[in-house]
Amino acid sequence: MTLSRNTLVLWFFIILKFGIHCLIISPEYDLHRDEYLHIDQGKHLAWGYLSVPPLTSWSSWLILALGGSEFCVKFFPALYGMLTMVVVWKATEVLGGKLFAQILAATAVTFSVLLRINMLYQPNSLDVLAWTAMYYTILQYLKTEQSNWLYRATMVAALAFLNKYNIVFLLAGLAPALLVAGQYRLFTNRHLYLAALLAVLLITPNLIWQYQNNWPVVHHMKLLSKTQLVNVNRGDFLKEQLLYFSSSAFVMIAALVSFSTYQPFRKYRVFLWSFLFSLGIFVGARAKGYYAIGLYPILLAFGSVYLENAIRERWMWLRVAAIMLIVAAFLPIVKIAFPLQSPEEIASHPESFQPLGLLRWEDGKDHTLPQDFADMLGWKELAAKVDSEYAKLKDKKHTVVLCDNYGQAGAINYYSAFKDIGAVTVNADYINWFPLDEEIVNVILVQNADDDDPDRNKEKPLFRTIRRTGKIESKYAREVGTSIYMLESAKVSINEILKSDIAEARWK
Repeated sequence: MTLSRNTLVLWFFIILKFGIHCLIISPEYDLHRDEYLHIDQGKHLAWGYLSVPPLTSWSSWLILALGGSEFCVKFFPALYGMLTMVVVWKATEVLGGKLFAQILAATAVTFSVLLRINMLYQPNSLDVLAWTAMYYTILQYLKTEQSNWLYRATMVAALAFLNKYNIVFLLAGLAPALLVAGQYRLFTNRHLYLAALLAVLLITPNLIWQYQNNWPVVHHMKLLSKTQLVNVNRGDFLKEQLLYFSSSAFVMIAALVSFSTYQPFRKYRVFLWSFLFSLGIFVGARAKGYYAIGLYPILLAFGSVYLENAIRERWMWLRVAAIMLIVAAFLPIVKIAFPLQSPEEIASHPESFQPLGLLRWEDGKDHTLPQDFADMLGWKELAAKVDSEYAKLKDKKHTVVLCDNYGQAGAINYYSAFKDIGAVTVNADYINWFPLDEEIVNVILVQNADDDDPDRNKEKPLFRTIRRTGKIESKYAREVGTSIYMLESAKVSINEILKSDIAEARWK
């Protein structure tokens, strides 16, 4: 069977997307701290976690089943990014776009912030895909008025909820947008409520888990608001929105203009209102800038179709120039948006990063490297040094590797040569995975550099011998200075002490 020209071009973009992801991370970098946590969740399947809903763990289980290599870890976010591009491609088709519109939209998606989002194995890549797919189903419903699209929309919403609770911002913006855009008939369609009931049934297991665990999502949001969102400046949030699709800004502008000037799109003005309402809610909530990225891909479809109709085929040079402009505008930011350079090279040229706020971390302060890059350093070093001490122990069965945060625990579990090492922490989801059913005699303790008890005075009454064996020396790592201690021959039951620490961590 012969593939059509449009299908061949789509396959070109699919291959291009995966090819670029093979090149944008220098081998000097490890996986990101969040990726280790998500991988470990695949070893402990549940209907919920303290940090995220359950869907990521299902992908992690599959990654581990496939061998758990770094390639597998990176494949899934790249896959979700590719599917986002495919959905936008299909949306241009629904809107009446032909090959130029599809190429323009695919180019705009490929050379955008999504390339960076899809670089890391986090819920964000699937979140953006879910937002785009949700908008696509609404587009199909508005065009066809077939109720089956309502069921598809709510199923997408349910899966999005099971991936990241961020989808509630889309729904909060979409509901008033439908009313303002005059889509009253939708709210009289009984299939809307039947579909909503189906969505509730799909997410019920997670809601039950939240209830049984005292609604950790509420505690997580309070902690996030107190420690991170408080440092978010609303002006910076809006400036970040301008950066995300800056290379295709003219396509975005065309989309916003099209809803009022292009007659065929007037019935789709709900997308404009939804964009404005959701963006306003994000601003009011002092959300992080990247939370709103899912708003944009569907707009690229509208902008591309509008420009295809504005730039006639006889102006082919202008069409080619529009596509090349996106690529040319994106290339200058490649070196600062991705860890292509060594940490030393980045540290020696802060002027390339600082004006764009890329050196500002969650604490609101500027540092030597972008936070995401610093979070990809020092992990193999840590695992190797812990392995060195673990290998010396004769009694491994009664030994626990206790870390200060989930990045340390996850990285040790991922890189360790001892697959049963089972590093844990009273941080994030690891508090539910402690091996408290066995007596603990020895502890390999991993502590942050800012620890207020470097002499381990707290633990001295509990163990017969305590010694510091090493630390992370990678000076550009966020974990630089993190120390490793060997605590041997417990004098008392460490299990009871750990239970108290876990209970206190859960309460917090």
